[in-house]
Amino acid sequence: MANDLDPDNPWLALRRLTPARIALGRTGTSLPTGAQLDFQFAHAQARDAVHLPFDHAALSRQLAERGRASLLLHSAAEDRHSYLQRPDLGRRLNTASAQLLKDNAAANPGGIDLAIIVADGLSALAVHRHTLPFLTRLEEQIQNEGWSMSPVILVEQGRVAVADEIGELLGAKMTVILIGERPGLSSPDSLGLYFTYNPKVGLTDAYRNCISNVRLEGMSYGMAAHKLLYLMKEACRRQLSGVNLKDEAHVQTLESESDVHSNGNFLLGPPQD
Repeated sequence: MANDLDPDNPWLALRRLTPARIALGRTGTSLPTGAQLDFQFAHAQARDAVHLPFDHAALSRQLAERGRASLLLHSAAEDRHSYLQRPDLGRRLNTASAQLLKDNAAANPGGIDLAIIVADGLSALAVHRHTLPFLTRLEEQIQNEGWSMSPVILVEQGRVAVADEIGELLGAKMTVILIGERPGLSSPDSLGLYFTYNPKVGLTDAYRNCISNVRLEGMSYGMAAHKLLYLMKEACRRQLSGVNLKDEAHVQTLESESDVHSNGNFLLGPPQD
């Protein structure tokens, strides 16, 4: 098979369009050395992302510089080993954190509209890189809604469902958790957003909406914020989230507005007279 340095290699144009590992070539019955080293490097990046400690102190300081208070909590998983071996422990707060949150909630006996949670998940790298730029765009949009918010809740060794307990203890109408997703071989820093209306302990994933792959090479911060705001507004109107709440946010494209509105769905043909 032609190699990457061969100008006549017909796969080069396709490989430039995707990070997927296609047309890697071969040397005898094995991969070329370059392709094998690239794979090992990507695998090492994914492993490093899983085990990278959550630098919550730096994130808290950066939030404070932007005028946002934060509160640090810890899941029931004592360390990274427990977190990886016992997913159930990452879904609940430890006793001290639960009590701290109850004390904090006492200051707002009527509850709040929105709690924003940030957890390391399976890639603290994603949280370090994308939390602040995403929150900047999100909070620009939600200010106009007049929703009351808690301090940004930071959770060490947290999984998605820990947001349910946090929301219930705070009396929050809605929760959004920003969490590092399981690293892939081409995406060690993918940030996931999980939104829940009326959170409480024991909810399944069917009650959540997910916006995935928020990063520079994936879904942009602005697009993710736009989609999330749509879900939150619709959830308040319909009082639900999850499988019964579809993402139908209109996104402006390069086509003219008349084309977008007339077709509605690009998969469908033009409306019949």
